[in-house]
Amino acid sequence: MTDLVLHIHGAPSEIDADAWNNLLASQPTPSPFMRHEYLAALHDSASATPESGWTAAFVTLRRGAQLVAACPVYVKTHSYGEYVFDWAWANAYEQHGLAYYPKAVVAVPFTPVPGVRLLARDAESRALLVQGLVQWCKQQALSSLHLLFGADEDIAACEDAGLMLRHTVQFHWRNAGWPDFDAFLASLAHDKRKKIRQERRKVAEAGVVFRWARGRDISAIDWDFFYRCYARTYREHGNAPYLTRDFFQRMADQLPDAWLLFVAERNGHPIASSLIALSASADPHAPSAAPLVAYGRYWGALERVDCLHFDACYYQPLQWCIDHGVQRFEGGAQGEHKMARALMPVKTTSAHWLAHPSFADAVEQFLAREGAGIDNYMAHLDERSPFKAA
Repeated sequence: MTDLVLHIHGAPSEIDADAWNNLLASQPTPSPFMRHEYLAALHDSASATPESGWTAAFVTLRRGAQLVAACPVYVKTHSYGEYVFDWAWANAYEQHGLAYYPKAVVAVPFTPVPGVRLLARDAESRALLVQGLVQWCKQQALSSLHLLFGADEDIAACEDAGLMLRHTVQFHWRNAGWPDFDAFLASLAHDKRKKIRQERRKVAEAGVVFRWARGRDISAIDWDFFYRCYARTYREHGNAPYLTRDFFQRMADQLPDAWLLFVAERNGHPIASSLIALSASADPHAPSAAPLVAYGRYWGALERVDCLHFDACYYQPLQWCIDHGVQRFEGGAQGEHKMARALMPVKTTSAHWLAHPSFADAVEQFLAREGAGIDNYMAHLDERSPFKAA
């Protein structure tokens, strides 16, 4: 495959959207977050740009005019918005008088959702893409390369290329085919079932009701209200929101079917909202053998109601998933408390290459110890299943 040529692109707009999306659709685990529209919106809305520490350097492999492999790459000057934490590595570099930044990241900014990162027509193209990435990082004198939350085929290609693997834990819910939410509750242990009913009762007794809207049924007023909630959540924690209002406007205009919005209302006025993303195959008009997947993404509230967060972010989406045949709900990064809501632990994997040999050796030893700890943690969590004993 020596006729392949590697190209570096400074913006998603430099890559043909149809070619990118067609390559994505051929992957085993496509997600809406890897669609050209999503990545372009992050860039064009000034959410992920050099000014915010995300300099696009998207990589493509072409044979003539044909796109055979591609991936989103960002040169980073910090580690915010990644959710695979390497601050300790950066500090160690600094303590030894070395620069950890800039580094290269193959990831979807601000989106810790597992899925394909290396779009490729076959395993050989994917392997060549990884080799090209490492070689490019060397040429650019970057400290390291990090592929975050990759799919199995990504991780296999990275491991074959000598990259080190790192594991983290997320919590996902799987639909066992329950006919309704009560049947789902009946599958849980008594204390978990009782707790969920109590939490939902508190929200209902506070006079809160929910409505949902999907796709183009989400009105401009709803999007504006959602953004008020989203931005407030960040500011309450002392941070500016990662995503701009313009990003969500672009989603409403260019990728509407990927979004499901829940709005909590009291006395006829909206008080909170949660935004859920849907896999492309969750579109009933799009034939696909891939499982239907929902992704918990963003939430916020303008009023405080006991247990409202749990209802808006877990119980309402899970009930919707059951009613609409969605097979999996991914609850996002971290959050052991999600197990009480029947989201079970899932191991996610990232791959890492460090240019400095001594630091690479040290990180490899660290990852071996951390990996053993993750395995023990997973075993411990498995013993705490919220479901009834078989």
